Amino acid sequence: MINKLLPELNKVYQIKRYTLLHILGGSGGIEVDFKVHHDWRDKLIFLDKGQYIKFLSDNFVVRRIEFEDENIFRNQEVRVLFKHLVSLGYINFSDCENCQKYLNGTVFSDKLSDIIDVSTTQWFWQNPFHSNKDEYHIIFDVKDMVDANFKYHLSNEKISKVINFQGYDAHALLKTKVGVSIKSLMAYKRLLESKKEIVFTDKNINEIAYEFGFKDPAYFNRVFKKNVGKSPLEFRNDFEFENRDSFLPELYHLLEKHHKEQRNLPFYANEMHLSVKSLSKKVKDKLNVTLSQLIRQELIKTAKLLLHTDIPIKEIAFQLGFEETNHFSSFFKHYANQTPTEFRQSAHL
Repeated sequence: MINKLLPELNKVYQIKRYTLLHILGGSGGIEVDFKVHHDWRDKLIFLDKGQYIKFLSDNFVVRRIEFEDENIFRNQEVRVLFKHLVSLGYINFSDCENCQKYLNGTVFSDKLSDIIDVSTTQWFWQNPFHSNKDEYHIIFDVKDMVDANFKYHLSNEKISKVINFQGYDAHALLKTKVGVSIKSLMAYKRLLESKKEIVFTDKNINEIAYEFGFKDPAYFNRVFKKNVGKSPLEFRNDFEFENRDSFLPELYHLLEKHHKEQRNLPFYANEMHLSVKSLSKKVKDKLNVTLSQLIRQELIKTAKLLLHTDIPIKEIAFQLGFEETNHFSSFFKHYANQTPTEFRQSAHL
């Protein structure tokens, strides 16, 4: 099923079918499974059943494709799109000509499996973990095992008995290619799912603790607070389930309008009628990033858009408020891992 979605501000959209989201317009952050993303532009977003998505501005326009044919997902290759190791599975839309052709030319086709085939091929081509296909299947076999066993507090020895991959050390492979251990992946999944139970159900906190394998609810509370910074009850009370608070849309609007010439925190604090300390705390609490990081993200986003044009780099630097081109180049390389010239060249490959 394909439809156009104008998402409501801060509404929690529970994912009940395998879903592809293509953001056609909008600004600000997108929250998926308690993590806010600002780098969603030019990406096709794939979400698994059981995840949720929340839009933190009221100006998004989204193309949503829900896949009803479960048979598509019996193919193990397809799971790389949906059973991802991070909260936001995606492919780069600009790099995938076949994706663009499909979505632009055959968006009302009944053959929705075509976009899955195209996207899966693109995902393996992007090779985000720099692995061969056998290694990828082992990585995602581990992810399947984690999804099935995260409620059990398994030791490394028991994990090794659960997973048996011909000739491969799954522990070492995951650590080398993905940068996490199996135990930490299990702990992350356990924490994520416990958060969902806390905010999306009315279960007693003790009941949730027992459900997730904690024999002592007090220990669950301590572990949760250590990782989240709030007790489970505080987390439940603070979660904005359907809050239409205008704070974030107003902040995103200010950033979009003024980030080229204003990078000083007092300016934004004054515009929001808050002290710098209050504004900084509110941003950190809601987005888990600093206001300075938000300003930098906006600058990098605009720089990339301008670098896709023929505007000279010197002029781009001036438009973004840099007095010297080399200052802009150093800033861009530090946060984008490429010089402006390298980015422009790679964008035209």
